[in-house]
Amino acid sequence: MTQKYEEDRDYLDCVEDILVHPVFCSMEQYIQHGKTTCREHCIQVSYRAYLLCRKHGWDWRAAARGGLLHDLFLYDWHAPVKERGHRFHGFTHPGTAAENAEKYFSISPKERQIIRRHMWPLTVVPPTSMAGMAVMWEDKVCGFAETCTRIGRKCAALFGA
Repeated sequence: MTQKYEEDRDYLDCVEDILVHPVFCSMEQYIQHGKTTCREHCIQVSYRAYLLCRKHGWDWRAAARGGLLHDLFLYDWHAPVKERGHRFHGFTHPGTAAENAEKYFSISPKERQIIRRHMWPLTVVPPTSMAGMAVMWEDKVCGFAETCTRIGRKCAALFGA
C-alpha cells in the first residue's frame, strides 16, 4: 500500500477506539494465515476496504470498522476441534465475531451485517451494502495473498531457493 494506515488521520479517527482496545490487541496471539496474525489480517482487510470505499464514495466508516472486527472470534481456529469446541470455523466464525463485536464495542447495524456476512458465499446471504462487499472482497484478497506467501516460503525451503 502506498499509504500506511498509521498515517491516515481520517481512518484512525473512526477506528482508533478499536485499535487500542485490549480485546482487539489480543488478536495478535492468534495466527490467521501463514505467519499473519488475526490482528494484522483484520487491519489489512479494514484499511484496504476503507480505501476502496473512499475511492468509490461508499460508506468507508462502516467498512473500516466492520473490517477490523470481521474476525473477532478470539480463538485459534487451527486448534483441534476438541480444544475449540466446534467444527466448521468458516461457517460459524462470522456469528461469533459479530457477538464479540457487540459485546466489546459500539457497532452499527450495518457494521454487524458486514461482520456476519463477510464469508459469503459460505454465509449463504451476501452482503447488502457496498461497504460489506468491499470487506468481503478484501478479506478474500488478503487471505489469498497471506496463504500464497506461506506456500511460497514452503516451496522455497523445499527446493532450496
